[in-house]
Amino acid sequence: MTPINTQDYSIYFNKDTYKALNEHLSATNYSKIFFIVDENTNADCIPFVLANIETEISYDVLEIESGEENKNLDICLGLWEALSEHGADRKSLIINIGGGVITDLGGFVASTFKRGISFINIPTSLLAMVDASIGGKTGIDLGHLKNQIGVINTAEMVLIDTAFLSTLPENQMRSGLAEMLKHGLIADKAYWNKFLDLSKLTTEDLDTLIYESILIKKNIVAQDPKEENLRKTLNYGHTLGHAIESYYLSNENKTSLLHGEAIAVGMILASYISTKLTGLNEATNQEIKSTILDTFSKVTFEEEDYNPIIELLIYDKKNEHGNIHFVLLEDIGKPVLDCKVSNELIIEAFKFYAS
Repeated sequence: MTPINTQDYSIYFNKDTYKALNEHLSATNYSKIFFIVDENTNADCIPFVLANIETEISYDVLEIESGEENKNLDICLGLWEALSEHGADRKSLIINIGGGVITDLGGFVASTFKRGISFINIPTSLLAMVDASIGGKTGIDLGHLKNQIGVINTAEMVLIDTAFLSTLPENQMRSGLAEMLKHGLIADKAYWNKFLDLSKLTTEDLDTLIYESILIKKNIVAQDPKEENLRKTLNYGHTLGHAIESYYLSNENKTSLLHGEAIAVGMILASYISTKLTGLNEATNQEIKSTILDTFSKVTFEEEDYNPIIELLIYDKKNEHGNIHFVLLEDIGKPVLDCKVSNELIIEAFKFYAS
């Protein structure tokens, strides 16, 4: 696959990844390499990466525990201290090997250590490949509130090796599909249509879909890197999706949802709201709901869950001047920005989801 070039970095695929990495390492003067991994990627992925790196630069492996609950300031503090103790300086390189938690957190650690050192992302989950590792967003959660602390800072390069997907459990694969479905809904009806019957997809098809999904996000980010306008469309389904994810993460009576599982719910809710506010037709709304639920199991909500989830919306990063802004759809591929939605309509959407 042809590398995807952005203004600041390039994204390499499969057989080209390690050649590109080795050329980059030989052309730069890094003092030391630090790999940030979790226990899964330390066991399943880093041996393969190390076997394909050709460099005399010394390295250390820094392992954190997997899971969204570890995407916090305490883990960052531990990593900053480990970097200092192991002699990291401003010419050191961090290579993040993992899913969205690792690339978000590792990118933030690199961007803030000694006012910023270089980092490379090697995403190993589908979600990280098509979304988290692309576009320069780095950050951590504030308690159970998603992505409240962070900076936009791009990696030196992103290396996509889809062979790592074979290490993923099924629910993690589904989680990544949510972001790919979103890319179709906000940007490309033809791309969305490719997901209407996933049973026919081959491994080769998946590689192509990943490539096309990354292209969609890259093209949006290139036009609006600081999320002042068009890039907001990438938040489709995320306003309620993040609130749902945070609520389930903080509620000991609930089983935590993966990011994509929560966003899948958020997209169905946003689709229904779109029929009431932005003219999305009912047939398309039903197509969106049925297509998403063909992949994702339905989440059960009680009526007493609605208001606590709605209360969490005030912490959404897209809010301005106290107003909660939604991305909605006029049609597939035609998003509408900065829509205000009443609490009553949100509850109505939850009831539609449950029906």
